[in-house]
Amino acid sequence: MRFSDMLSMSVSSLFKRKMRTIMTVMGVVIGTASIVVMVSLGLGLKKFTLENVQQWGSLTQVSVYAGGSDGYGGQTGTVTDTSTLLSDQTIESVARLEHVVSVEPELEVSVILRQGIYEANTNITGTTEKNLEHMKIPLESGTLPGDSGTVQLLYGNMVPVQFVNSKTNQGYWDTNALPDVDLSEPLFVIYDTSTYMNSKSGGSQTGSEFSGSSGGDGTTVSQQKVAKKYLTESAGIIAGGVDTYASYSWSVYTGIDSLKSQLKTVFRKSPIPGQPTMKNGKAYPDIYYSRLVVNVDDMENVEAVSESIKGLGYVTSSDSEWIQSELEQSDSIQTMLGGIGAVSLLVAAIGIANTMMMSIYERTKEIGVYKVLGCAMSNIRSMFLIEAAFIGLMGGIAGTGLSYLVSFIINKASEEGGGIVQGVSSSGISYIPPWLSLSSIVFATGVGVLSGLMPALRAMRLSPLAAIRNE
Repeated sequence: MRFSDMLSMSVSSLFKRKMRTIMTVMGVVIGTASIVVMVSLGLGLKKFTLENVQQWGSLTQVSVYAGGSDGYGGQTGTVTDTSTLLSDQTIESVARLEHVVSVEPELEVSVILRQGIYEANTNITGTTEKNLEHMKIPLESGTLPGDSGTVQLLYGNMVPVQFVNSKTNQGYWDTNALPDVDLSEPLFVIYDTSTYMNSKSGGSQTGSEFSGSSGGDGTTVSQQKVAKKYLTESAGIIAGGVDTYASYSWSVYTGIDSLKSQLKTVFRKSPIPGQPTMKNGKAYPDIYYSRLVVNVDDMENVEAVSESIKGLGYVTSSDSEWIQSELEQSDSIQTMLGGIGAVSLLVAAIGIANTMMMSIYERTKEIGVYKVLGCAMSNIRSMFLIEAAFIGLMGGIAGTGLSYLVSFIINKASEEGGGIVQGVSSSGISYIPPWLSLSSIVFATGVGVLSGLMPALRAMRLSPLAAIRNE
């Protein structure tokens, strides 16, 4: 008997008993949809976790800080051992480690930004253009700052809320209104913040260095020192509003070489705030970095790279351990949800077996005739397995379609309700990847075949004479 003959006879047999076939298929539909929707909730949770981490950092990055008792830096104050400070030599050493793709330096300095009557206490982070590109920062206007030799600032979308009215000392959090600051226009940057704040508070009038100059030569006069302001151009503004949060939202970026050059110009030989000093209180000739961003080739190698860097005497930080814990928790939830859905498919499998067994009882004479005519046992078995597989296939396809509908409804309800999970991903809390759809159809078909195996074997064992006499 040809396969096409067995297929046509099996399908024909199914449609002779339409209501029973439909009810059996419905059981598979519900079982398949239950598993797919339950698993999709677990996958949605995992996707949300990964997207959340990527929003605030990177899955393949290790942050490196100078070795110090405070855990993150230890660069301020007197430092006698500079071997664990972050320098260009450190970059070369870390870059030679296995699985390290690149090492990007960051230099952070506290400043005061001023435009009109508004000012903000914030930090400027100098880094490479390559590092900014790797962060995939969305721009509202302008471009990423490069190292052109002149400091140009890229402002995060949350920077405006940091400005306060210097006369009333009120800002966005007090008035719920953004300050009248245009970050696309040049503004003043004050690097010598301590001198500026001292002058505002009416500090000592004697013993202070006079200046409008950057550094001072140690000469003391009776006039109070005044911090110099540097008019600085804008490079661009990061896209987003005051309710858009990301790792770069509060930051102000510029080219690292430009920032180092500017700091040397401002402070000359005086100690730069945030930088270590020698025993005699003088500044080191080199400017040390605040942080190194190490890009690793794969998330699986992040922990190994982190341990290697710690072995060099530095402090590291990465999201790998936290991510691994979250993913394990997501997998546990996904397994539990999938198990709940599997119960429905188990019930459907019993329904398929029952339908096939009833079909054998009703077609006993037909089976006997096939055997008398010389039909092979394997053909009889195949006909019943095809029927069972066809039930599973139809149920799998319809169940997968139903699962997409249920997933859409869940995501829509979550979206309109403000999100079940704060900051839920744009794809929703239920996520059905293509592989899950295909796997569910194949799995449902497989369940159908396994459910029809015992009835098919029973059909093979029927005695032809007994079958005909029974009818």
